[in-house]
Amino acid sequence: MTRFGIEEEFLLVDRSTLVPLAMTDGTRERLTSEGGGRILPEFLTSQFECVTDPLSSMADAAAQLHHLRAALAAHAAPLDAVIAASGTPFNTTGRATISASPHYDRVSTQLGAIAHGHEVNGLHVHVEVADAEDRVRALNRVRGWLPVLLALTGNSPFAGGAATGFASWRSILIRRLPATWAPPRFRDLADYEDQVDRLIALSAIPERSSLSWAARLSDRFPTVELRVCDAQLEIDDALFAAALARAIVVSDDGPVSAAPVEQIDAGLWVAARHGMAATVTDPATCEATDAWTAAHRLLDVVRHALEQLGDAEFVTAHVERLRREGTGAERQLRAHAHDGLRGLRRLHLAGSDSGGSVAGSATAASARE
Repeated sequence: MTRFGIEEEFLLVDRSTLVPLAMTDGTRERLTSEGGGRILPEFLTSQFECVTDPLSSMADAAAQLHHLRAALAAHAAPLDAVIAASGTPFNTTGRATISASPHYDRVSTQLGAIAHGHEVNGLHVHVEVADAEDRVRALNRVRGWLPVLLALTGNSPFAGGAATGFASWRSILIRRLPATWAPPRFRDLADYEDQVDRLIALSAIPERSSLSWAARLSDRFPTVELRVCDAQLEIDDALFAAALARAIVVSDDGPVSAAPVEQIDAGLWVAARHGMAATVTDPATCEATDAWTAAHRLLDVVRHALEQLGDAEFVTAHVERLRREGTGAERQLRAHAHDGLRGLRRLHLAGSDSGGSVAGSATAASARE
């Protein structure tokens, strides 16, 4: 069974104001999870990154994400803090501190003033593909589905203490970086490597690991890495994104979009703005369609892969849940409209609670394996 890994980024925020809190050197490095995976420092001193081990099933992923989020919640509680599972914080001081490391020093030097306002959290999914040329072909399949994936997973509607009007403000902030959003279509591995090397030669990126495309080939692992999704409110939301990502990568008979980068980027902007009310491009026909129609078209394309992997029942049910309850961005906006910061705080606490949604609908099919 095709292995995958999940990387989740979170912010530690003040319980009362939901403003990010900087952590002292060594604090994050001491955090561990007893259920597998790792908790690592991230770009800002207010950030964590939770990284699973290589996994084969969504049931295993659910268990690891559960333990990792619970460990973060246990760390935050005595600090009168909350772990924010959102693509951007509700509010900020605008004085973010960058973590000390040679890599982050190079990145912050590259980004200049952008670096201190770059408070963004993503969900990254690695899908293992043994052959390098097959990885490039999978990347070409993935790129056409990036707008609908973003529409389904937008979860950053706030900035500066107010609604932005965007489902994914994180995506707009990331747009400021070089070599971001949709990758071009590549002829083969040599073409991929040549285009990345040209970006390095231009000093657009300092190294391969700084490439900010919404999907790319991992420089460390034999994986295709999807980076388009915001950090997700709940574990089930993260598992849903991972299951869809894996299914697209392994569906080698799926359509390869002929759309140019500009068209896919336009779809990403509209998806970031309107979420599931967006109009996106169908990768098979290159014609405009609404996001819900595109999402069901995607399910049809990857249905066989989802069934083979044991994820079809969970993914189908989660799509219906998104229709009923809304995406993460919609749930955040509704909670804030109903009860202000207390409503948002309850959402974030529920997302990292040890009794979270894993015990419910998540991976019912996979758990029977």
